[in-house]
Order: sequence, then structure tokens, then C-alpha cells
Amino acid sequence: MKILLSSLLLLALLVSVSAFIHKRKKEGVKGWKTALTSICFYAISVLNLVAYWLDGLGIFSWGLTIVLLILAAYFTRYLPVASQSTA
Repeated sequence: MKILLSSLLLLALLVSVSAFIHKRKKEGVKGWKTALTSICFYAISVLNLVAYWLDGLGIFSWGLTIVLLILAAYFTRYLPVASQSTA
């Protein structure tokens, strides 16, 4: 069961990263600051996968997850503003 869940998470992570990169290229978004929120969320995914493989890690993995969530929330200030169309 552990291998199946890990494989599914890795597959979903790879598909998500490739879709993210493709979407950024399609929209012409440049720079790394606009990707920091997504990078933090991908790091959370990898961190929790490693913690799952190593049977926990306890307070260390929880603490890093919370720090990464706070950083992801902070870096939303660099996300590009979506243009609103008038209806």
C-alpha cells in the first residue's frame, strides 16, 4: 500500500509540475518570484512524502510544513494580478 500511495503522489506531482511550467510559459510569466508560492507547496508535498517513507519525523516534519505554509502565504504578494474583463 505504501508503494502505491507513493507512486500516485509522485505521478501527480510530476504532472502538476509539468502543467505549472507549461502554463507559465503559455502566459509568458517570467521571473522566479511569481513561482515561490507554488514552489513552497511542492516542497510541502515532497517533505510529507519523505516523512511518510521514513515513518514520520514527528515535530520536525510538522514544523517545516507550517513554516512552508506561512512562506507560501507570504509569497502570494508576488503572484501576477489577473486582469478583470468588463461585462
